[in-house]
Amino acid sequence: MIVTGVDDAGRGPVIGPMVIAGVAISDEKIKDLKSIGVKDSKLLSPRSRTILASQIVSIVLNNAYAKVEPSEIDQVVNKGRRLEGLNLLEAKCMAQVITELRPELAYVDASDVIPERFGRTISDMVPFKVRVIAEHHADRNYPVVSAASILAKVRRDELIELLKEEYGEFGSGYVTDPVTMNYLRRWLKEHSDFPPIVRKSWKTVGKLMQERTQSKL
Repeated sequence: MIVTGVDDAGRGPVIGPMVIAGVAISDEKIKDLKSIGVKDSKLLSPRSRTILASQIVSIVLNNAYAKVEPSEIDQVVNKGRRLEGLNLLEAKCMAQVITELRPELAYVDASDVIPERFGRTISDMVPFKVRVIAEHHADRNYPVVSAASILAKVRRDELIELLKEEYGEFGSGYVTDPVTMNYLRRWLKEHSDFPPIVRKSWKTVGKLMQERTQSKL
């Protein structure tokens, strides 16, 4: 049986894309993922993730990615409630990855507060019959999802480095990072708007725009 694991990287940052990754593997080969030490990517160092990513690719049958640009995220968030819109967008991307990998069973890390609903949404979008199991913390509990989380994180880190070459050092891209926040404030002082790498629908960005407007009054 072909089994797929799917996970995302970069759902929460204010800067950069979100990346969805999936792996497809024969169920009898899942033990090989365990043997190389795959685990939730957040528990691994960048170097460990990079090393494991190359090993994962050599073990699995196939892998697939979907990239969601900040403008796409802004579009769905601005249309309605942030979590609902973003959940649906992520479900579509996960369905796209599953469709490309064509498994019989797929495990996904659920973003929805109701995992079963998230799983049903994904399965309804896949054009063939597949069992989708969506759970919170699936990246900790299933090696195939751990493997996907590692590939997603490594791919996103690569994309972030390319963006920094073009737009300068902006830190981690998270609003909790002072480097990121200083970058956004500095950019806004020098330009009329934020660059396309910024998620303008995030509340933090709106507050920064308000601060600039008030400072000019």
